[in-house]
Amino acid sequence: MPAYPSGYRALPRRAPVRALGTGWLPALAGALSRPSGKIYNASVRGALITVRCDCGGIGYVPYGERWECPTCHRRWNTGQIPAEEYWGIMRDMRRTRINVLATALGLILPILILTAVAGIKILALLPVVMGFWFLFYMPRWRRRVRLQARNLQRWQLHPE
Repeated sequence: MPAYPSGYRALPRRAPVRALGTGWLPALAGALSRPSGKIYNASVRGALITVRCDCGGIGYVPYGERWECPTCHRRWNTGQIPAEEYWGIMRDMRRTRINVLATALGLILPILILTAVAGIKILALLPVVMGFWFLFYMPRWRRRVRLQARNLQRWQLHPE
């Protein structure tokens, strides 16, 4: 590393970035279309399940995994939860997140299109739209998600 005055240090070198025309997109498309060794990976796709032991211990476990309580050494298997119920909850949560993204695009895209057509003066609408988003839509959405999370089904697991 080159010598710098005290307090300064050189940044690590980054790998060179390829331009779009040099095969970046085809390489990405090939990587996405190629299935990995495991098609189904519950630990990546699903949310962690909170397991509460009878002794008071709490663990967060991916669906289908086992958890051993560190205090009483009981083993809990989240595979006892019916798969269709668990993945139904995951689908509902994913649908809720996609709904927010679609609404955001529905608000922003017309402004961007009008900016291209009518000029930069349309961007004055952006603070109004952002105010609506942050003051009205998102608090309402968060309340709905929290209510949905509180009302989730609870399963009674039995230790192994």
